[in-house]
Amino acid sequence: MPVRAVVTKGTTADCTQAEPLIDGLTAEALIADRGYDTNAILDQAARQGMAAVIPPKKNRKEQRSYDRYLYKLRHLVENAILHLKRWRAIGTRYAKNEASFLAAVHIRSLSLWLSIS
Repeated sequence: MPVRAVVTKGTTADCTQAEPLIDGLTAEALIADRGYDTNAILDQAARQGMAAVIPPKKNRKEQRSYDRYLYKLRHLVENAILHLKRWRAIGTRYAKNEASFLAAVHIRSLSLWLSIS
């Protein structure tokens, strides 16, 4: 379920926003795709006591292992994003400004949280 959201410009790489998103969170593992395989994210996850379940990029000099079974659970994150995008205002970025779009994401996230409790 969504916990935090950040709105960026369309050309901003997602991995640049991972550090502020995971800062202060406690979890056993950080599950992400190859796009988040950066030393900064791996170091922050280790500092916060999380096992990084991120497949290494193919061009990484030192290939590291990761829990393939746990990585398969990443589809749950993708499903949460799908539920957010099902709301037309989010899927099409209908809002004219950042504040309105972020408010729509928060409202939809709240409705998702309330539906499971």
